[in-house]
Amino acid sequence: MSATLPVTVDRTVTLETRLSHFPAQRIEIAPQRAIGYREAGAAHAGALPLVLLHGIGSGAASWVQQLEVLGTARRVIAWDAPGYGESTPVESASPQACEYANALEQWLDALGIERCVLVGHSLGAIIAGSYAAQHAERVAGLLLISPAAGYGAASEEVRASKRDSRLAMLAELGPQGLADTRSANMLSAHADPASRDWVRWNMSRIMPHGYAQATHLLANADLASDVAKYTGRIAVAVGAEDAITPPSSCERIALAAHTRLQIIPRAGHAGYIEASEAYTALIDAFCRASDGQWSKA
Repeated sequence: MSATLPVTVDRTVTLETRLSHFPAQRIEIAPQRAIGYREAGAAHAGALPLVLLHGIGSGAASWVQQLEVLGTARRVIAWDAPGYGESTPVESASPQACEYANALEQWLDALGIERCVLVGHSLGAIIAGSYAAQHAERVAGLLLISPAAGYGAASEEVRASKRDSRLAMLAELGPQGLADTRSANMLSAHADPASRDWVRWNMSRIMPHGYAQATHLLANADLASDVAKYTGRIAVAVGAEDAITPPSSCERIALAAHTRLQIIPRAGHAGYIEASEAYTALIDAFCRASDGQWSKA
């Protein structure tokens, strides 16, 4: 098989228009609890489902370019994390990663997904790592992109400072203000205007309550500890120009996972948006290798 999928995408069409081909869906995971998501493709023999988890300032819609390409070869599902989009928030005001992992398990059960390739970006990597640590048998491969490490292993003073400064910023600016002032930090100097607009659009749609809970999750989590418990197939990647989770930070996660850090040139934190072809090829190759390991099991 080729390393990349032969898909032609019309770049003159806006990302929002392209997103309309993957309409928002919602499924109940428990009484009065639901998860919103977007989906592409269908089950293919020998191809595992691919599950995509977004970061703290984003949502399922951010993965539209991956849905377009990777959905031609397998089932691809991107969720809105609890508290985002149409997804019910977790119950705790200051949640732990396991609470999001439990919601992920219920969602996968509701979708009939017994085993998958799991990709987490930034805060999504924290959730993916927690889930894999608890349910390794359901994760054929774990790919962490620009993973947020969390501050769970830091002092209470550091944790409180990181948490409270982000919550104060949310209270002062609101979703649109965050998008206007913070979205540029997500990208490298090489990002085109369409990518900048797309990151800003996704960030402007965050739900304040869900974002606040995710901020507490970031303060409470310790991704390195979780990935050290996972013995399955794992990879860690980061953009060379990521200013939010720089390569030096991601290197610590890769070391904990006993894997080599992959560095993507000319890409920032939201690399899968601004350098979509490189990141989609990375995800595709990881999925194909995971398919092969799964078929031999």
